[in-house]
Amino acid sequence: MSTPACPFCDIEPERIVANGELACAVPDKYPISPGHTLVVPKRHVASWFDATPEEQQAIMDLVARVKAELDHDRRPDGYNIGINDGAAAGQTVMHLHVHLIPRYTSDVDDPRGGVRYAIPDKGNYKAPGKIPKSGGGPK
Repeated sequence: MSTPACPFCDIEPERIVANGELACAVPDKYPISPGHTLVVPKRHVASWFDATPEEQQAIMDLVARVKAELDHDRRPDGYNIGINDGAAAGQTVMHLHVHLIPRYTSDVDDPRGGVRYAIPDKGNYKAPGKIPKSGGGPK
């Protein structure tokens, strides 16, 4: 059952890169790195905390499956895995989705802090206020 105006309730089948009974994976339409993928429950639910344990497990199973495919196809040097849960956390589409973001050695000048950059000047706790500059991208 779809929710009006929800981009994750009616995903075009040709966009799906991995599929399961309770969740599917699609390339992010606005990727921040090559291979950036979203894993989405099929049921319309806004929050990780409102998803059933079965949905949470299905999502994490697909995260692992997509990661293995990205390892083979793109050979990233690392990953960020994230959920923006609630408007205050930056969620703009109120349908739960997990970001699987491949990272490459050259994509920023100093990757320390990773997801801590949700509040940019708090990211690098060793050098407060230092925000990494984008690099050349994947090798």
